[in-house]
Order: sequence, then structure tokens, then C-alpha cells
Amino acid sequence: MERATIVLITLIAYKFVLLGIGLWAQRRTRDASDYFLGGRQLGAVVASISYAASSSSAWTLLGVSGAAFSMGLGAVWLLPGIVLCHVVAWFWIAPALRRMADQRDCITLTDVIAPRGGGQGRAAVVAVASLIILFCFMFYVAAQFQGAGNTFAANFSISRNESIWIGGAVVLVYTLLGGFWAVSVTDALQGLLMCIASVLLPIAAVMAVGGPDALVAGLRLVSTPDQLSWTSEHVGIMGLGFVLGMMLIGLGTFGQPQLLNRFMALKDDQALRRARIIAISWFLVVLAGMLVTGWCGHLLMAEAADGESLFFQLTSELFPPLLGGIITAAVLSAIMSTADSQLLVAASSVAYDMGLFKGHPERALLVSRITIALLCGIAVAIAIALPASIFSRVLFAWNGLGAAFGPIVMGRILGRKIQTWALLSAMLAGFGLTAVIYSLPNTPGDIAERVIPFVTAGLIVWIGSSRRTSGRG
Repeated sequence: MERATIVLITLIAYKFVLLGIGLWAQRRTRDASDYFLGGRQLGAVVASISYAASSSSAWTLLGVSGAAFSMGLGAVWLLPGIVLCHVVAWFWIAPALRRMADQRDCITLTDVIAPRGGGQGRAAVVAVASLIILFCFMFYVAAQFQGAGNTFAANFSISRNESIWIGGAVVLVYTLLGGFWAVSVTDALQGLLMCIASVLLPIAAVMAVGGPDALVAGLRLVSTPDQLSWTSEHVGIMGLGFVLGMMLIGLGTFGQPQLLNRFMALKDDQALRRARIIAISWFLVVLAGMLVTGWCGHLLMAEAADGESLFFQLTSELFPPLLGGIITAAVLSAIMSTADSQLLVAASSVAYDMGLFKGHPERALLVSRITIALLCGIAVAIAIALPASIFSRVLFAWNGLGAAFGPIVMGRILGRKIQTWALLSAMLAGFGLTAVIYSLPNTPGDIAERVIPFVTAGLIVWIGSSRRTSGRG
């Protein structure tokens, strides 16, 4: 049997599993709390691995391995930076956010940013937050569908556009069926596949180059001086800026609605304590595996023109068709695990936060599902009409959301009562500066894009807030 046939059979079987999960989850979805937060009953395993998979997306398997392939040793700073920020999120933000969401009956991140009953200015805050989420997620989801297109195009005689439509349709169906339960359980399954792929592929690649010592010796022979430098082509203060810029990529973690929703959905503190260990271990394994894969690829696939295609080339070369099909499914898992979560959060912003079913709670699920279908269609259109680098597009959306919402979330957790003008200014400054700096020439490690918007929004939050002594603030 040909490899393409085996890959196709594997993927079809996997899709039926996902759709089955969607049908199962549909029976557990009765109201908006169930649809958007799983009734606040997420256990440790599902919460932690679905969080990790939603955070990683296609850029971890394709982007990080591609970055290691092209940048060399300098890409290593991605690992400590990302892991450290997730440690902060799970040990500091998660406990406080879970309690806050439970006490105030928060369904979405916007409920945390602008609590219900917060005064006349809440409508403006909700509108701005929703628009930022929608804008960023449309490009974020488009990047995932573009990754799906690349995956199908690399394995079958299907055009990229047809592949994007196929991937979008599968994500749409099981997200529509079960909402948060379907998204979380399927994300957990996909996260396990991603983790397995991140162990098997680097092990096979290291064996193919002759072992760890041969990898080190080979990199010294074929790499440029910049690729062998821990700071790439940068030296002195610019080198420090490169390292900090690479590490601070994790700052966006603190403002991602699809991740913070997992904290809000945890059922109890015991689940939280177990989940944080599982999630952090997952990131260590997957990121380290993709870095090693990229470095091995520099020896095994030196002629590869596109680093983001390295994963597929190595999979095809190093594994038999059946195992290659499973690993290819892992890439689609990474794509779908992010796309489904973001579609659900975007729908909650439109249908729930903006009150499209206000006064008619029975319409909540219908409006949400219609919204998801429309958003999915727009994202597919963007992926087809405006193709771009997966890594670049994802990082723009990641940084924009992180800078717009991260400082406000931190302010709430620190017990600050933030004035309406500060909420609006912080969101607009965080997102707006990210967009402006993104359009300018790159700084070492993109440090300006990571730091300036986040710090500016943080200063606005601090200046425009006071220590809360009573009330909701």
C-alpha cells in the first residue's frame, strides 16, 4: 500500500474519533456555562494537556523545528522563556483566576477584565476587548488552517486551497457539536499525539545522524558562525537583546483567552495542582524535542528551502507509512487544537460578551454556533487569500492578545481596582503598539514587539488603578 493511502486512512479514522467525541460532548452541553466552560468540571489531565495543545498550535511542531533548523543554537532560548512563563501562569495566575471566576460567575475572560455590574463604561470595554479578540483570532485561526493546507499538500495530490477547506470543515463540525467539552477532550487527545511525535521524531533523527556526539560534530562542520552562536549574528548589548527577545516570547501567555479559560474551568484545587505538573512537563518534552529535530534536520535535510516543511520531510524519510500517518495526524492535531479553542473564545466574545442573546437565554447555543460557523468561514477565506508565514502570523496574534489583556489580568489578580479609561487605554495601547512595531524592521529577537506594548499597557493599568478595598472593581 502506498504511503499516501496509509496516511489518508489514518487521518480519516482519526477524524471519526474526533466527531465521535463531539457527539458525546453534545449530550453534556445544556447551557452557556457548559458550552463555554464545560460546567467548570475540567479534571487535571484534560485541563493540562488541552491547555498545552491550545497554546502550542502548528507553530510549535512546524515553527520551532524550523527556527532551530535556520537559526541554529540561538533558537534554544525559546525553551526556558516559554516554560518559565507557563510556570508563572500555572502557579500564580491559575489559582487566583479560578477562584475569581467561581466567586463572580465569570464565563469568559472579558467577564474578568470588565466584571458585570461594573458601571456604564463596561459596554465600551467589552466592545473593544471583543474586537481585539476577533481581529487577532481571525488571523490566528487562518494560520492554523494554512498549516492544515501545508500538511495535506505535503502528503496528497490536493491543492492547498482544497486542503484548507477540508481542515476547516472538520474543526467546524466537532466544535459546533459539543462546545468546550468537545474542544477540551479532543485537545487532550491531540496534545498526547503531539507529545508522542515530539519524542519519536527527534529520537529517530538523532539515530539517523549517528548519535548525540555525531550531531554536535556535524553541526560544527556544516553550520555558519551565526548558527553556532548562542546569540545568532548579534553581539554585546544587541546579543543580550536577542536572548531576552527570544525568552520573552512567553509574555503573551498571560493574555490568551483560550488558555485562561482552562484555569476558569478547573473543577477544584486538587485538579489544579496535578494539572500544573502535567502541563509544564509537556512543554519541556515538546519544545526540547522540536529543537533537537530542527538541529538534526540541518544535517539530514540541508537542502530544505523552507524550515516549516522540515517536519514533514523528516517524517517521510525516517518512518514507515503507518507511523508517518500517525505523526502527520499529530501536526493536524496541533492545528485543530488551537483553531477550535480560538473559534469557541471568539464566539463567546460575540454571542455572550456582546449580549446578542440578551433576554433570550434559550438562544445562547444557537447564536454561538452560528457565530462559530461565520468566523470559521472568514478564517478560511483569509488563509486562502492572504497566505503568510505560520510562525510570523501566530506570533503577531499571540503578542497582540498578550499585551492587550495580560497586564489587566495581572492587575485584577493583584487586587487593583482599574478605572474604565485605564482599561480601554491599556487594551488599545497593548494591541496598537504590537501592530505598529510588527510593521517595522525587526529588532534582535523581536524584543521591541514583545516588551514595549506589554510594559506600556502595564504602566497604564498601574497608573489608572488603586488597591481595591471593597466591591468588585
